[in-house]
Amino acid sequence: MGIPYKKVLLKISGEALAGSKGSGIDFAVLSDIGKAVKKCVDGGTHLGIVVGGGNFWRGRTNGKMDRTRADHMGMMATVINALAIADTLEHLGLDVRVQTAITMQQIAEPYLRNKAVRHLEKGRVIIFGCGTGSPFFSTDTAASLRAAEIGAEVILKATNTDGVYDSDPKQNPGAKKYSSITFDEMLSKNLQVMDSTAISMCRDNNIPILVFSIKDPGNIFKAVCGESIGTVVKS
Repeated sequence: MGIPYKKVLLKISGEALAGSKGSGIDFAVLSDIGKAVKKCVDGGTHLGIVVGGGNFWRGRTNGKMDRTRADHMGMMATVINALAIADTLEHLGLDVRVQTAITMQQIAEPYLRNKAVRHLEKGRVIIFGCGTGSPFFSTDTAASLRAAEIGAEVILKATNTDGVYDSDPKQNPGAKKYSSITFDEMLSKNLQVMDSTAISMCRDNNIPILVFSIKDPGNIFKAVCGESIGTVVKS
């Protein structure tokens, strides 16, 4: 099977790494994600990964804490996940680098765009931690930013939901799933799949987003292969 995408930004939610546990890391799930990523890389795809931290910390739900400090704690949570993914991929034989937007040189490289591009050109997987490095920006926005910086052809947003719906499918059994939707429709309908900053950045840089379920980690390879899964968000 041919792989149409040669440079991809994969966004993995922190919650997805928890599996059925609800929090922390389910290492069986992590292993399956790693095998799917390896399949993509072995097929010739250059892959950058942005991971969330919601399996450890969701600071925005705590209105009593200073928002900046809460967001910094969330950034630290993404580093835990990034290191876990890196370890899994390395055990599968992949060459991996973790880069963080907040400097912590003892455990990861500082994020440098040119160095990240060179790593990708050499076939290494890059895992970007700490989001954008600034509070008040989500890891979805970080994914949009990194995708634009490395010249990714598409953002693959792997979540616990199998696409974009017109309402919350958990609350509304009759919710309609879109096979495709435009950035402007996403914004005007206020669909809470990604924050508006991330969507606007993808629209302005013409980077399509494919939203799909990671409950079957094999969907990552299907997405890279251009199979019709989930929902495509585009101009």
